[in-house]
Amino acid sequence: MPYLFTSESVSEGHPDKVADQISDALIDNFLAFDPESKVACETLVTTGQVILAGEVKSKTYLDVQKIAREVINRIGYTKGEYMFDGSSCGVLSAIHEQSPDINQGVERKEKQEQGAGDQGMMFGYATKETDNYMPLALDIAHALLIELAAIRRENSEIKYLRPDAKSQVTLEYDDNNQPQRIDAIVISTQHDDFDTEEAMLAKIREDIINILIPRVKARYPKYAHFFNEAIKYHINPTGKFVIGGPHGDTGLTGRKIIVDTYGGKGAHGGGAFSGKDPSKVDRSAAYATRHIAKNLVAAGICDEVLVQVSYAIGVAQPMGIYVNTYGTAKVDFNDGEIAKKVESIFDMRPYAIETRFKLRNPIYSETAAYGHFGKPSTTVSKTFVSPDGSKLEKEVELFTWEKLDYVDQVKAAFNL
Repeated sequence: MPYLFTSESVSEGHPDKVADQISDALIDNFLAFDPESKVACETLVTTGQVILAGEVKSKTYLDVQKIAREVINRIGYTKGEYMFDGSSCGVLSAIHEQSPDINQGVERKEKQEQGAGDQGMMFGYATKETDNYMPLALDIAHALLIELAAIRRENSEIKYLRPDAKSQVTLEYDDNNQPQRIDAIVISTQHDDFDTEEAMLAKIREDIINILIPRVKARYPKYAHFFNEAIKYHINPTGKFVIGGPHGDTGLTGRKIIVDTYGGKGAHGGGAFSGKDPSKVDRSAAYATRHIAKNLVAAGICDEVLVQVSYAIGVAQPMGIYVNTYGTAKVDFNDGEIAKKVESIFDMRPYAIETRFKLRNPIYSETAAYGHFGKPSTTVSKTFVSPDGSKLEKEVELFTWEKLDYVDQVKAAFNL
């Protein structure tokens, strides 16, 4: 029988995402000036305060205060009335050197034998629901907030928006697990103060339905037919949302792992991404398993797939690879046999993953809001400024794990 499934997203101004973006900006700056940097950086944001903590092994020195302030201002926290702004907030750094006990398990004479930075299991997922092989509910939830942030920055059609926001999308699926329509949309957006709460709620609801939704449908025409007149809208359902961002809620790196991945579809191993250099398999192996899953679906092996890989700290070879096609396999192999084929095609040693996806480049700031998956792989030029004022320009390739560059190899392995 038909059923409902829900995913959520949060904006770049959400306090947890502010923390993620600061942590990943630090990662990018460390890698830009020293690609061999080992970094695990956590950020806490609260009223008027940023606290940085973590472990670093690097040849470079950074002005971490300046980097954090630039991120906060770019997001849009630029006014004292927000009780958190990039120009005046305090920034405390408690970053120290990485433990040599951990480092000795990672570095090897032969780089190919580099050990995993930690134990754990990582998951990748892909589905034919969308052109980018992402779950539809999450993709729409992201799209709503990406467009809402664009409207906020334009400051023309809607002038009262503040940076913090959340969205949630509920889809109805049919008996064949195909999405049919949007059943409900929840949007909570921070805003300037209004004269009355009644006028505020009416105006925000009107603008979300009549300005935001048409813009999303126009920008993402492939999703337009899922919108309908019967959608249940819950716009700022708690009422007033003037106090928000880090002043309303403390933000921490790594607290939005489902928003960062698949919106509740598939599975998650529990490890966060932001603030971690690619020797941490929590991040790099999650990217690699997404790459595997996406290429399997694109090659026609299945319509939906979950791929798991697991590691022991300091050991290069993974403990094992698991594949679940949810009964959608199009080839005459069971899931265990598909997993064996995957092992033969994809080198999942940590150093092989780093090199295959060029992960020691400064490519992480773009992942820290609106998800780490489903975005197109593009090449961009970035400029980094060292504390002495010297500039470094780098051309880097973003979202390399989203490439469909193994489809032919997968087809050959399965005789397709």
